[in-house]
Amino acid sequence: MNEPLKPPASPETIPADLAIEIRKHVHELSNSLEVIVQTSYLLGTLGLKEPGSDWLRMLDDGVRKAMNTSLQLRDYVKGHTQH
Repeated sequence: MNEPLKPPASPETIPADLAIEIRKHVHELSNSLEVIVQTSYLLGTLGLKEPGSDWLRMLDDGVRKAMNTSLQLRDYVKGHTQH
């Protein structure tokens, strides 16, 4: 699992206009990942046999990693912007 992004000792502030744009993209990424998560869940209810079950497991692992990265990015931007 990836380590959370840690701000530097003296964090630089991300300019507000750039932070807004990054947050917009992170939000869109999160929405897209949610569609994939729900689809993966529904596929899991089908009782797929190999190799389909292996592919579904790979999909689930990739989605978990992508969601974690998305959350880390959101937290990083939040930690480096004025509130």
